[in-house]
Amino acid sequence: MKVNLKETLRQLLIKFVLPFRKRREKWLGNFRFSIAFRISLNYLKLLLLNGFLFLCLFSVLFLWLEKVRLQDKGDILFKEAAKTGFMESSGVYGSTGEFLGIHYRVKDDKSGTILFNNLESDLSNEKKLFNRIYIDGVIEKGPLTVIIEEEKGEIIQDRKVSVLTQYDLTASLKELYSLLLGMGLLYLFIVYVITRQGKKSDRGLLEPIYEMSETANRLTVNNLDSRRLNVEGTKNELKDLAAVINNMLDRLEISYESQKQFVSDASHELRTPIAVIQGYANLLNRWGTGNEEVMLESIDAINNEAKFMQDLVEKLLFLSRHDKKTLKLDKKKFNMCQVVEEMVKETKLVVRERIIEAPVMQDVEVYGDKQALKQAIRIFIDNAVKYTNEGDTITITCENDDGDCVITVKDTGIGMTRKDVDNIFERFYRSDQVRNAKISGHGLGLSIAKLIVLGHTGKIKVRSQLTKGTSFTITLPKRF
Repeated sequence: MKVNLKETLRQLLIKFVLPFRKRREKWLGNFRFSIAFRISLNYLKLLLLNGFLFLCLFSVLFLWLEKVRLQDKGDILFKEAAKTGFMESSGVYGSTGEFLGIHYRVKDDKSGTILFNNLESDLSNEKKLFNRIYIDGVIEKGPLTVIIEEEKGEIIQDRKVSVLTQYDLTASLKELYSLLLGMGLLYLFIVYVITRQGKKSDRGLLEPIYEMSETANRLTVNNLDSRRLNVEGTKNELKDLAAVINNMLDRLEISYESQKQFVSDASHELRTPIAVIQGYANLLNRWGTGNEEVMLESIDAINNEAKFMQDLVEKLLFLSRHDKKTLKLDKKKFNMCQVVEEMVKETKLVVRERIIEAPVMQDVEVYGDKQALKQAIRIFIDNAVKYTNEGDTITITCENDDGDCVITVKDTGIGMTRKDVDNIFERFYRSDQVRNAKISGHGLGLSIAKLIVLGHTGKIKVRSQLTKGTSFTITLPKRF
């Protein structure tokens, strides 16, 4: 039965209430209310609700005080009438009480005799609020009748009597209507004044938002570095909002400048091989077809520059995929020691003029992208070869540190300054001494290696001393 009732209520809500809500929301959606209007509307709702509650409480308090006033006067009349046993003063007692709206019925408890009774109506069978308050009913003296009924015991001339008292508050209710009408009109006027003044204050409160909007509309790529929201004079939440937006603009400016620098550096790196290829192509066009030596030299140079460009483009594509969050790593469990050993063998075969050492090679399981990590380690090894001289030593180790994989690539090469160490992972960064020494490279390798290591939640530690050598320590934490 309960289930059927719940289902019935649910169906009624779906059929009648939900369509009404949808129509209401659709209708309200046609209006674009400003924030100031919404705030004023909420103020108005609160004021009207508070005013209604105040008038209700005032009405209850007023009627209660009227009842207390009638009770005090009724007690005085009752005592005067009780002195004569309700005989001599009963006329005055009755007429004065009726005039005030007080009616009595006095009954002897022992004999059941009615000593006095001027009740206008018997309310014993009527429904009363709290068993005391009768509202409207068979008695009609105005738009609304309120009678409060009380019964208590008294002792009159050594006799116990029951006194049933009815306080008719109908006349007081009429006075209350007049008071409520006047107070309601006065309160509506006050609400009008408060709403009107509040609307002006709302405009002042929202003035910083208008300024923010105007500043944001004037923002362009060309003035991104000079336009910021003014936080002076704003308070609390608006000040915090302005600070947050300014911080966002700072980050956008940094990102935009970084992107501009990236494009500029990439263009610069591509310009050189393109110029070389064009130069040798022109040389072939003029002299190469009849000169075998020139032709072979040109073809070799073009191939080298094409490989240089291909390598650069692949690195740029890698960075672009990372920036667009489309770079995917195919992670699996594998033994990193085997990968490092293979790379050591390959390096020894290719690089004859360096001393390649691998004193520590420990088995350690790693969860990651094997090819990506191999690419990162290859970058560190290639850098060690590139920035060392003939006869220098390159030391490569792979250690198991309580489940963590620690790979170290250390050399005794040219080393770096403190400034270089702080900037080597920036894209296209190359130190002055490297440029002066005309060592080839794009300045992107370490940036890519760092992204790969960070993609495996790893860390890179760099130690270097100028003319003494450099050490890269890569730590890949246990992730399974």
